[in-house]
Amino acid sequence: MNFTQLDQFLDSLWDLGIPGGECLIYQKRKPIYRHDYGYADKESQTKITSETLFNIYSQTKISTCVAALQLYERGKFLLTDPLSEYMPEFRDMTVSAEVSPGKWETVSAKNKIYIHNLFSMSSGYTYNCETEEIKAEKERSGGHSTTLEMVRAMAKTPLAFEPGTQWCYGLSHDILARLIEVVSGKRFSVYLKENLFDPLGMKNTGMLADEAVKARMASQYTYNREKKSADKIGKENTFCLGSRYESGGAGLYSCVDDYILLADALANGGTGLSGNRILSRRTIDLMRTNRLSDEMLKTFDWDALAGYGYGLGVRTMIDPAGGGALSPAGEFGWSGAAGAYFLADPENELAVFYVQHMLDNLEPYVHPRLRNLIYAGLD
Repeated sequence: MNFTQLDQFLDSLWDLGIPGGECLIYQKRKPIYRHDYGYADKESQTKITSETLFNIYSQTKISTCVAALQLYERGKFLLTDPLSEYMPEFRDMTVSAEVSPGKWETVSAKNKIYIHNLFSMSSGYTYNCETEEIKAEKERSGGHSTTLEMVRAMAKTPLAFEPGTQWCYGLSHDILARLIEVVSGKRFSVYLKENLFDPLGMKNTGMLADEAVKARMASQYTYNREKKSADKIGKENTFCLGSRYESGGAGLYSCVDDYILLADALANGGTGLSGNRILSRRTIDLMRTNRLSDEMLKTFDWDALAGYGYGLGVRTMIDPAGGGALSPAGEFGWSGAAGAYFLADPENELAVFYVQHMLDNLEPYVHPRLRNLIYAGLD
């Protein structure tokens, strides 16, 4: 095991303009690697520590899907159930359709949204957080919408395509968070804490960051492509659509020592280092099984995802050779808007969590190289 090249790569990201980051790797339930570079705040040269917090944005999706799959295991719903059986506001959906060349109209949707469509990003929802319906709800609530109120506004929005016909990254997992509330009878954040974070010992992970949390958070930046450097911005999470809105798609903050515990559990049959089981091995296998047809894979075309398909809320490696990947088929995970990277590999009992705090995150450059250097270093 030799991670010299990985050390050098991570250190080189500072020269690329990324202010700082940290990588933690577990294998066979033990930490085998930790490395940080740069700073939590580059202006004051404040170092990153094991308890430095970050907005992890779309890494939230993994927690949301794991939480929903727990309820699936308990018989609270089937993946093949129509969403409207649990949330009637999604019964009579409309879709924006091209009725003739160049002419678009809002028509009744032919297909139902099934629960599996939420998991697999095939529901018809995009990531447009500025629809007329969402803006109207923000105005009505004065910026204090709850998850229930905002998801009801989403239900009024015409879909971008017929459910089940294509993959499109969007608000599906935000709606899945509301489904968790409906079938569990608990607020989304409470369910996560009681059934995921507390059982795994994740003490520094949560939603709706207050000032005490922000004081522990790394400064947040956005990449300036002209200068090839990072500009400091506020620590706010703009995907939180109201002061009481708990985003299942992008709402969490965490740190490497916390989120690695989730990756480790998923890499080891669903049981955490604490000894508590969060999912069964068979459910994890279902989660990391590709659900996209060849036609749908054409829209799953991000540069960083070469070789991957998409399962129940996670990328899943289906073609290592085609993706130029050193990881095996079945390796799975996701990423976050500020650059966080999550990998779970049951075959090698390997778990990885890397975090940085820079929007426009250079993910297509960083993540595939990070993955390959990790596997090269294992030999």
